[in-house]
Amino acid sequence: MKRIRITPAWYFSDEAGNQLDPQVFVLLEGVHRHGKLTEAARMAGVSYRHAWNLLGKWQEFFGISLVELQRGKGAHLSPLGEKLLWAEQRVIARLGPQLESLGSELNLAIQQTLEGVKPVLRLYASHGYAVELLPEYLDELRLDLQYCSPREALVALNRGACDLAGFHLPQGAVGTRLARGYRHLLKPRSHRVLRFITRRQGLMLRPGNPCGVQGLEALVEGQARFINRQPDSGTRALLDGLLRDAGLSFRHIRGYELEEYTHSAVAAYIAAGMADVGFGVEAAARRFGLDFVPLASEDYLLVCHHRSLSEPRLESFREVLASDAFQQAVSALPGYSLNRCGEVEGVEALMAG
Repeated sequence: MKRIRITPAWYFSDEAGNQLDPQVFVLLEGVHRHGKLTEAARMAGVSYRHAWNLLGKWQEFFGISLVELQRGKGAHLSPLGEKLLWAEQRVIARLGPQLESLGSELNLAIQQTLEGVKPVLRLYASHGYAVELLPEYLDELRLDLQYCSPREALVALNRGACDLAGFHLPQGAVGTRLARGYRHLLKPRSHRVLRFITRRQGLMLRPGNPCGVQGLEALVEGQARFINRQPDSGTRALLDGLLRDAGLSFRHIRGYELEEYTHSAVAAYIAAGMADVGFGVEAAARRFGLDFVPLASEDYLLVCHHRSLSEPRLESFREVLASDAFQQAVSALPGYSLNRCGEVEGVEALMAG
């Protein structure tokens, strides 16, 4: 199936019109991961000689090296190489979900023009790594995937703008309190819950945890620089709930007012050395080579109308959730586990307490 994939791109240029080749970023990531230019060249799909020449060209462009090679010690990024790599990763992490949503809209419109109008499953959901996997496994089902806040997803379901709304609730007292805020959006007679996954959230820390942060208390007692999520995100609500239960004030957290819009963006911000600690899912921390201190588990759930469960598109969707291929992909995500994936239950349990 032909698909549009939208990816962010940016470049350096000089007065002569020379531009930084995007392939440089692949080489920089390879050196960062493997510490060898040979492995970096393999990742980029180029010869060692070409990789060497490319780095040499851009060393001349900047007037400073991007990669430092030492005989017998492999390769490592120079300070400028690190800044360039983390800038690239921050751009991708921050803009990725919005571009995925736009790509979903464009793909749907093009597919309907080429193939005629076919059933479409409209999913509005809080962004997450497991949700991000879905388009890869819904081969025959047309998916319109739009990322938004949990509340926006449930509002869209109630006004008929989507077929499924994805949101997450922490386990325990914080989740019980947050569920009360969704009560007016959840309708026991008409709504049903599709179980999905459970994931771990906690503190994402610079490698080696140089500030010695072991829990939330360290955020208000020390000088660790914090990077937060935006106010309407479920992750921000979880953090605020945990602070409240611990009797801690956000006013004493250095950087609480600074915000990023995805788990990956928070992790990339820390990996770039711009903060010491953030709050998010374990999978993001591991993807960016960060340390992680787990603080909470939460259930990611999908809500639909009861009448739509018998429709072929929902039946096909549930078959994908139950498939070995999809479940193995979810299980491979750090901090993620399956939680009766695809099973249906009422919303009453979410509203208890």
